[in-house]
Amino acid sequence: MKTVRLNHLRAALLAVAAAGLLAAVGLLVVVLYAQPAEANFPGKPGKIAFAGQDAPNGDYEIYTINASGGGKKQLTDNSTNDRYPAYSPSGKKIAYAGQDAPNGDYEIYTINAGGGGKKPLTDNSTTDYEPSYSPSGKKIVYSGRDAITGDYEIYTINAGGGGKLNVTDNSSDDYNPAYSPSGKQIAYSNYVTGSNFGEIYTIKPDGGSRQPVTNNSSDDYFPDYAPSGKRIAYTNYVTGGDQEIYTIKPNGGGRQPLTDNSSNDEWPSYSPSGKKIAFVNDAGGDDEIWTIQPNGDGRQQVTDNANNDRDPYWGSK
Repeated sequence: MKTVRLNHLRAALLAVAAAGLLAAVGLLVVVLYAQPAEANFPGKPGKIAFAGQDAPNGDYEIYTINASGGGKKQLTDNSTNDRYPAYSPSGKKIAYAGQDAPNGDYEIYTINAGGGGKKPLTDNSTTDYEPSYSPSGKKIVYSGRDAITGDYEIYTINAGGGGKLNVTDNSSDDYNPAYSPSGKQIAYSNYVTGSNFGEIYTIKPDGGSRQPVTNNSSDDYFPDYAPSGKRIAYTNYVTGGDQEIYTIKPNGGGRQPLTDNSSNDEWPSYSPSGKKIAFVNDAGGDDEIWTIQPNGDGRQQVTDNANNDRDPYWGSK
């Protein structure tokens, strides 16, 4: 929901001459709308990107759709799985994880938001997936499998490819990375070796100042920052129960449930306005995309078909 944020304008227009006032205001409007914005950053809500199961082949492809459920567009079309889409800060590109071949590993790719222009960013013998752009649009964070140890770590790479850096480096598995609106933190889920429980952490992009956000005996994953940076939405799973969505402050306080029902709710993604959250629900027997207000009201279905739709990521206009 997760990737580009508008920088707040803090300086006021001072001593503007009456004759130049309209021109100055016009320039301000241009500056405001020229700023990159997307998913969990302030902006005007656009389409939701997601991975939809292809009816004839059963593999996942990348689609975009309006929050109202109309305007569905297919971006990828092949015989392998394409998952975990994430809009670029400009909204012109989508990063995603594409499977090299049936039963093969995943690599990070980018594609034009309108389709076409597919480009590989990673190319190795291990799985790289769950990409998310930095606020500047210059970096992409993702989860990749360590070729030597076999566990998953968080990495960053240049948005055009190259410049791969380790953010985490340990003996446990790190997944689901998402930049904060300020770009100063990355939220992710960590699974300690020998434990079935994942917890949410934050860490600096250079790998420093790792801090826990959740700490309990349940499974917490899929974190996504609100555009304000004041809340993190995530999925919680209690063994023997169902998956529900919660929000929490980045410092670990103020935990609140967003959903509470007998079906599975997961993979939250804030809209750029912060007024809604896209998520996945399986109440109808398969996975579909829904939206909900941050207070739990206004639940609405976006996709409705006989196939699974997953991995929503809300972009901006």
